[in-house]
Amino acid sequence: MKWAEESRKNMHGKANSMGNLLVEGFHYLGLFAIGAVTAWASVMAFLEMVETRHASVDDILLLFIYLELGAMVGIYFKTNHLPIRFLLYIAITALTRYLIGDVSHHKAPDVGLIYLCGGVFLLSLSVLAVRYASYKFPSSKAIDASGEVIGEQVLDK
Repeated sequence: MKWAEESRKNMHGKANSMGNLLVEGFHYLGLFAIGAVTAWASVMAFLEMVETRHASVDDILLLFIYLELGAMVGIYFKTNHLPIRFLLYIAITALTRYLIGDVSHHKAPDVGLIYLCGGVFLLSLSVLAVRYASYKFPSSKAIDASGEVIGEQVLDK
């Protein structure tokens, strides 16, 4: 029965390695695709601004959204952690862009304006909560893509 146990461990190790290879390959392929599409979209938006010889605040905020998406992909590529704060910043910028576009087209103020401002406020509170939680309750360890602990463990205060 010892040979069966050795065979099982060997098969498990190979299957685990193959699974990790496929998951990490898909992970990197997805990151490169998202990064490439983000870069392409930002270049196209910039070229459109150059072509029209005009850049509004709306356009500049759109470029900031692309910048945050690119930074988020870069951070995720390096650390394998999705920075939730960047998603919140993107949402705040998107709502602000929508709000500025709505107001600049002289649309009559209505309850939608209050909803947008309330959304920006709630997202801002969310950023505050996430920052406070990460300060008060830091991760106890950093883990790389293979699940191994890297660096020294962070001790609680």
